[in-house]
This record gives sequence, structure tokens and C-alpha cells, in this order.
Amino acid sequence: MENLKVRDVMTADATTLGRNDKLTLADDIMRLGRIRHLPVVDDDGQTLVGVVSQRDLFRDALAHALGYGRHAQRAVLGTLSVKEVMSSDVITTSPDTSLVEAARILTERKIGCLPVVEHGRLVGILTEGDFVALIARGKK
Repeated sequence: MENLKVRDVMTADATTLGRNDKLTLADDIMRLGRIRHLPVVDDDGQTLVGVVSQRDLFRDALAHALGYGRHAQRAVLGTLSVKEVMSSDVITTSPDTSLVEAARILTERKIGCLPVVEHGRLVGILTEGDFVALIARGKK
């Protein structure tokens, strides 16, 4: 594992959102794709401007606590844009970073993903799930 790089295990074709997309789209993608983190890109479709996580959309629990039903939740999400809830101070990594270093960053920063950027362009995403999948493949 010491010789592995981020590029060896990252998800290269990461699903992304635009900053002006509605939160209903983010919610749908996360639910249907069982995805917990979505990179947000600029209008060029390549420049990373933020990340939206399930944590950003945890409003489900809050909305239920406030007594809103699913329909009311969707209505609220439909009024908000991704840019209103995304984290814009994003910690990134490069494809050539060692997996050991990437794991250290995830652990120390207590974050669940690292968008992978090369030459200013988003080229993938590395998540905790990628590490779990790597270990699972090694156990076969």
C-alpha cells in the first residue's frame, strides 16, 4: 500500500454539481447513487469551487424534527442553490499523492473526501469508501 498513489484508487469520473444547481438535484443524486460527497464545479465544468456533502443536506433530520414531511422538504430544497450550502474552503490532493499521505489528511482533518485536482482541473475524488474498497479487494 505504501507504493500506491491517489490515482490508483480514486474515482476518476466523479459526479459533479454546478454551483447554481438546486439542492433537490444534489439530494436526488446522493440518494440514487448512494453518494455522500459531490464536488461542485464552475461553469466550465472543470474548475473545483466547492463540495456538497450529505452533512450539508442533513436537513432531513432537522426537517423531521420540525414536523415537515417529505413534500415540504423538497419544496424547501427547490428554493436553495448548491452555492448556498456548499463548503468552498476545500482541501484537495493531487493524483500523485501517496495513499498514506491522503489517509493522513483525511484522518487529521476529519473529512470524508479529497477532490483530486491536477493542473487546476478536477480529475477525480478520493473518499473513505475508496479505502474500504481497496482493503476489500486485497482480502480476496
